[in-house]
Amino acid sequence: MPRRDDLKKIMILGAGPIVIGQACEFDYSGTQACKALREEGYEVVLVNSNPASIMTDPEMSDRTYIEPLVPDIVEKIIAKELPDALLATMGGQTALNIAVSLAKSGVLQKYNVELIGAKLSAIEKAEDRELFKQAMNNVGVPVCPSGIANTLEEAEQIAIDIGSYPLIIRPAFTLGGTGGGIAYNQEEFGSVVQLGLDASPVSQILVEQSLLGWKEYELEVMRDLADNVVIICSIENFDPMGVHTGDSITVAPAQTLTDKEYQKLRDYSKLIIREIGVETGGANIQFSVNPLNGDTIVIEMNPRVSRSSALASKATGFPIAKFAAKLAVGYILNEIKNDITRKTPASFEPTLDYIVNVS
Repeated sequence: MPRRDDLKKIMILGAGPIVIGQACEFDYSGTQACKALREEGYEVVLVNSNPASIMTDPEMSDRTYIEPLVPDIVEKIIAKELPDALLATMGGQTALNIAVSLAKSGVLQKYNVELIGAKLSAIEKAEDRELFKQAMNNVGVPVCPSGIANTLEEAEQIAIDIGSYPLIIRPAFTLGGTGGGIAYNQEEFGSVVQLGLDASPVSQILVEQSLLGWKEYELEVMRDLADNVVIICSIENFDPMGVHTGDSITVAPAQTLTDKEYQKLRDYSKLIIREIGVETGGANIQFSVNPLNGDTIVIEMNPRVSRSSALASKATGFPIAKFAAKLAVGYILNEIKNDITRKTPASFEPTLDYIVNVS
């Protein structure tokens, strides 16, 4: 499938400043994407608020705007530059939220800008806790007993329905678990819920049964327009559920999965990326496995590059962000050459005979 020639100018959104939960991995991803698109002859316009990042170096894009990453400012830049497409999956949760805001407010439609990498429907289905739960039920992937709440009263009713503590609070559309927490009893529940509602830009939280002590795994997955799906890397969190993946020691590839469990995660991942509708690019899917009986559930999915994507890229030599950018402009996996092996296309899944550890 040839690259798209109807696109001439592409805008990339960066991740902004380095904060807790969001560091240089998104600079790494954005830099790869800028280089990949310029190699293909596209005019690249970059918007990022961090002048200290590598991706804002003059040679990385045709034009760079060091401006606040807020929808109003990005809209003004779109009005000036009139890009054909917006690639928001390289800038973490910040860029994804801006893209959703611009799409819902009609800005992208007004200036005829196409959202590439992940469509609005895919972003919403992955990021909205209720839509994600429904999608998983549609394809038969197990999820944790839970409920969606927009108010404290709704959350209290969900807690009663689940029936036991501790409970996990997960805000929607946030990065790195911001605003989330664990309520070990009814006295803590109200304050943790309120923090989550305040942190979520849509005032929505997921209240779910605790999986403390379960093993946690992540799979990096890519899909192209021909519906080819490859598993790039499995990652095991040394710390069990209850410690955020960004704070945990991680090992790639996963070490303690049985073959049956690993194949189950692979099968679930393919079902999930297709059901959510990520047509081009990468996604990070997180699972939890009960160490006592092997029961497996899906925790969440990020329809974008993540901190784990950077680890997987370094561990496997498979440049996820670079290939995701090429997939976003129409290539399919077997048309992209793997620069590391120099022999195989990107449709060949990496196989590791070594272990990578990040602590």
